[in-house]
Amino acid sequence: MVTEVNPKQAWDLLRQQPEAVLLDVRSRTEFDYVGHPVGAVHVPWQEYPGWAVDPEFVAKVTGRLRTERPGTAPEQVPLLALCRSGKRSEAAAQALAQAGYQHVYNILEGFEGDRDAQRHRGTVNGWRFHDLPWEQT
Repeated sequence: MVTEVNPKQAWDLLRQQPEAVLLDVRSRTEFDYVGHPVGAVHVPWQEYPGWAVDPEFVAKVTGRLRTERPGTAPEQVPLLALCRSGKRSEAAAQALAQAGYQHVYNILEGFEGDRDAQRHRGTVNGWRFHDLPWEQT
């Protein structure tokens, strides 16, 4: 089962549960150039140019968690999935839950948030809109 949280709730959960991991599932370009939450672990769900779902996604997440949280069963680590707007992270979170991960969250609104009337992101909601900690590579 996947629990949905907004960015502020996700930030609170990360501060309350230091074992939790913020998993950024966006492409490498988005992660590096658009920016990402401070401390986020990056494992893309899809990648340019084909945008096909990575069939090794769950295995890659498991490998990263073994590195990031040694001594803890990866399936027990609270994971908060984030993408641009909450759609890719929802699919990635579902895949993790189906693979046996016990504490999976999808961050609604994503990093950049929904589009406004001018079709711009970052002005309505999202991680950056709420002024939560982020950086660019």
